[in-house]
Amino acid sequence: MTAAVPDPHRLVLIPSYNPGDKVFDTVAAARAVWNPVWVVVDGSTDGSTARLQALAATDAGLRVLVLPHNQGKGAAILHGLDAAAAAGFTHALTLDSDGQHPADHIPAFMAAAAETPAALILGKPVFDADAPKIRVYGRQVSNTWVNLETLWAGIGDSLFGMRVYPIAPLRTIMHRSRFMRRFDFDPEAAVRLVWHGVRPRNLPTPVRYFAAQEGGVSHFRYGRDNLLLTGMHTRLFFGFLWRLPGLILRRLLG
Repeated sequence: MTAAVPDPHRLVLIPSYNPGDKVFDTVAAARAVWNPVWVVVDGSTDGSTARLQALAATDAGLRVLVLPHNQGKGAAILHGLDAAAAAGFTHALTLDSDGQHPADHIPAFMAAAAETPAALILGKPVFDADAPKIRVYGRQVSNTWVNLETLWAGIGDSLFGMRVYPIAPLRTIMHRSRFMRRFDFDPEAAVRLVWHGVRPRNLPTPVRYFAAQEGGVSHFRYGRDNLLLTGMHTRLFFGFLWRLPGLILRRLLG
């Protein structure tokens, strides 16, 4: 059953790049519980763009934005945020297009955002037994750095992409920076929002990794993306040192 009443303040935002057929399951599941849902096609070349546009033509609750060439996850999200802000939305729940995130948890995330509108609502992943160990344990390195860079402000997971962002502060941060445009978006967005004074709130959330034979598609490249994360954390660490007195003062004042 599709959510019929559109929310004028909060939308679901799905960045999508060559997602395979899983994106259609993801969109359908999101539309079943929320209205509106927007998809930002990030220069896909797999034929999914036309199919998504055809769906949007018959569904007033679905909007498809298309970037002409691949720019990265963060760039696609920023494009969506700019359009959402222009349309009067205040919050955006980001959802990966590959089906890893549970769309049936969207209402709980949106309820948390309505309850604490100034907060960053973060999914904290609960992995099943089939989750790739390199992904489960590898993210602990990034989480350790993020905890240090924010003085343990409460970011439960730095890489999980199912989140509700307050749009205004995130757009301000992103438009001031040339970074946060690719795979480095999720952890850097969380850190910089905390630096900006946005408090995190964590919701335990199941995550599922689909194998290729199940239609799963992954654009994660271990060497390339870990190099990108290393550069990002190096940059954030020096930013942390510069902000350290203010972060300590904020912690002392509660």
